[in-house]
Amino acid sequence: SIAEQVAEYADRPLKPPKWMARAPKKSENIAVLCTILSDMHLDEVVNPSEIEGRNAYNRVIAEQRLERYFTGVVKIARHHLSGMEYQGVVLFMLGDTISGDIHEELAESNEGTTLETVLYWTERLAAGITLLADEFGSVHVPCVVGNHGRRTKKPRSKRRARDNFDWLIAQTLARHFHSDPRVTFDIPDGTDALVDVFDTTILCTHGDQTSGGGGIGGIWPAIFRLVAKKRTRHDFDIMCIGHWHQLIMAPESGIVVN
Repeated sequence: SIAEQVAEYADRPLKPPKWMARAPKKSENIAVLCTILSDMHLDEVVNPSEIEGRNAYNRVIAEQRLERYFTGVVKIARHHLSGMEYQGVVLFMLGDTISGDIHEELAESNEGTTLETVLYWTERLAAGITLLADEFGSVHVPCVVGNHGRRTKKPRSKRRARDNFDWLIAQTLARHFHSDPRVTFDIPDGTDALVDVFDTTILCTHGDQTSGGGGIGGIWPAIFRLVAKKRTRHDFDIMCIGHWHQLIMAPESGIVVN
């Protein structure tokens, strides 16, 4: 049954792909491409007439963005970061894949029910991952859950992952690629995933486990608090998060925000 197959993936021990572990020699132009996909809020509807025409979002726009994202990864690697021999791609899926229904207005205005959203978009995400596998040969997909995919009104610690639609989407994708050895998944039951790429350890988490982010300091104090909190539990070089909807590239500070 589907439930038994999902349980098989959920309980299996993680075996990181060997192609991510071999550190290249200085004379080799060998790399692993790392890219983040998060906070798409798929099937949320933003009506421009309700926000003075400043923006719009719906399923059609989301499909265009998703296609541009996957093709853009290939374009950047082949045309802007050319000259490298790519061992594969690590696709960090960092949560809030769907809009969800944690707020009443979302449940009323989304393109469909949450279950419809999961069915519709899992197929399209699988197509994007297949594109990366066809282009680069190997894809590893660490998946952590966000806050919008949860099934409860308030965040919970217990069963945080397994009661979240981000987890269900990840498990369904893992089942889809069961017979394709090019694609592997890391779907933890907790909030974080640790990924070793060559000699760099990357912590993946959604980024919602902190408060603040307003005022003069902006999001920096909240994110630095999160980094400090995570370092008490994990040893890592870079923390990759989403949630904040702002791009921050500060690997020297151990932070990348999608």
